[in-house]
Amino acid sequence: NKQESSALKCFVVAVCYSVCVMAGKYSREVNEQKPGGDGLTVEFRIGKLNQVWEKAKRMPLSPVRQAELHSDLKIQEKDELQWKKLKAEGLDENGEKEAQLRRNFNVILAKYGMDGKRDTRSVENNSLKDHDAKEGDIFDDPRLDKLWNKAKSSGKFSNEELSSLKKEFQHHRDKIHEYNILIDAVSRTEEIHKNVISPLEGDAKEPELHKKHTDLKQKMRDLNHGFERLRKLSHEGFTEDSEFREPRVIELWEAAKRANLSEDELDSLKEELHHFETKVEKHSHYQEQLELSHQKLQHVEALGDKEHIRKTQEKYNTLAEKTREIGYKMKKHMQDLSSKISGQGLNHNEL
Repeated sequence: NKQESSALKCFVVAVCYSVCVMAGKYSREVNEQKPGGDGLTVEFRIGKLNQVWEKAKRMPLSPVRQAELHSDLKIQEKDELQWKKLKAEGLDENGEKEAQLRRNFNVILAKYGMDGKRDTRSVENNSLKDHDAKEGDIFDDPRLDKLWNKAKSSGKFSNEELSSLKKEFQHHRDKIHEYNILIDAVSRTEEIHKNVISPLEGDAKEPELHKKHTDLKQKMRDLNHGFERLRKLSHEGFTEDSEFREPRVIELWEAAKRANLSEDELDSLKEELHHFETKVEKHSHYQEQLELSHQKLQHVEALGDKEHIRKTQEKYNTLAEKTREIGYKMKKHMQDLSSKISGQGLNHNEL
């Protein structure tokens, strides 16, 4: 009858409304983005990451730096979505992982000059641009420059070995830059901490502050180990039985040897690190190709042939996407390896 039909319609409408409300609530909770105004799907599911990416595309970042940022944001997105699940299950009661994620995000902003501060720590993390134009001062650190110039003029290294040594120096320089970013983040957190009026709010910030100090101590130890390795290499040269070539892989292997791992675990890790080194080398190759492709695109654009520009742009876009994808996989693998070595679960992003 009409009364039952009307009641059924009301029930259906109510259910649909409830589903829509719950869907909207869930969407807001995970901060997932809808397609943009042009109908295209946005790059990241988390709003603030998408905003950073959109801003970055308007900045004068080199193609390699832009691809690196994209990989870092993808890692951040993976970690944040993973944390949301943990939080929903009540597994981050003290807020330690949330504080860590916030710190990671701030490090990304500072690393790419997007934190609104003028960066006095002048390190351009693009080894492709690192030619020998300023041989006396190429590492922005007096100790590194002194050590590099000694090694370079020692006559102990072939051109290939010098190239490998320079990569290690560049990697160490970048780690110093990362350390300086963290120092700055900690000092700003401490300023906020001092100015907090409510004692309860102050207590809430304690774990984050303590975590940052712990990170700084660990990074200082890593820097000291890294510098000692460079000093030893510069004086003694490379040994025949060097396990790895890539600085990031060498750093992981050195950390693994210092960790409390069994011989079997070390052997297993060594094999995995060899696979990881292949990924790192592949990533470096794609970065070089991307830089060359960008140079070609600029050259073609200057000639003004629209069809030629279109084809070159398509090739460049494909290469840029592939470089980002490989960069993400490489950084995720590095994150997993770091976690295995340190036994820390959700690990910090490597810069």
